[in-house]
Amino acid sequence: MIPSSRPVARAVWRDGALCAGERVVAEETPVALTYNGATQAVMMATPADLEDFATGFSLTEGIVATPDDIHEMDIAPAVHGIDIRMWLAGDAADRLLARRRYLLGASGCGMCGLESLAEADRSLPVVGTPARVAPEMVAAALAAMTGAQTLNAATHAVHAAAFWRPEGPLLLREDVGRHNALDKLVGAMARAGADPAEGLVLLSSRISVEMVQKAAMLGAPVLVAISAPTALAIRTAGRAGITLVGVARADGFEIFTHPNRITDRSDVG
Repeated sequence: MIPSSRPVARAVWRDGALCAGERVVAEETPVALTYNGATQAVMMATPADLEDFATGFSLTEGIVATPDDIHEMDIAPAVHGIDIRMWLAGDAADRLLARRRYLLGASGCGMCGLESLAEADRSLPVVGTPARVAPEMVAAALAAMTGAQTLNAATHAVHAAAFWRPEGPLLLREDVGRHNALDKLVGAMARAGADPAEGLVLLSSRISVEMVQKAAMLGAPVLVAISAPTALAIRTAGRAGITLVGVARADGFEIFTHPNRITDRSDVG
């Protein structure tokens, strides 16, 4: 399979001189997601954690309801990239036939292939979980995510999505695409049976509406990012019942929706 990063030769101009050297860069390759013999999406992605990616994409796109709806999965090298072939059973196969969306997306693409404006504002489940989070937990989660971004530390070119719990290991996935990173995390959580209500979902990127939609499909009550949200992301998070935390730093953060879940440590059970 294709490595997720590789060293490349490069020249550096610094301090008035040119010198040769080497840098590790992130790999980006076309990944086709094929269901029951028909390609549904082709995304530019980092070729790592592909089972998580396929599972998470299938869940956040509403193609499957649970990982068990994917009867079989095969990851195969192709001439121009990687083909993830999935076979769906029962109701999942019927839902797929009812969909006409076809995606051909760059690594920054989150809504490629939509056939109508209404699809961009799709109906989402409402997250009603009464999770409670101490402010100190946000800082602890951010610190844990930063320390675990090994591919970004090597390449300085990928995004991360992570799931942090007060107890238990951090679950983190990285990708050149922020949407892909979150899909990979969703897939990893689903395959591991992780309950999103037990912790925080974190993003190393800005919060656009697609990221909120994916978090709602996951059922995450709290979504935290280091950058600011868009206005549409805020409105969508409000309707979906998600506590949206942005501009998160070690010294503080901003809460845009449902602030009742962020509470003093003494109130957290």
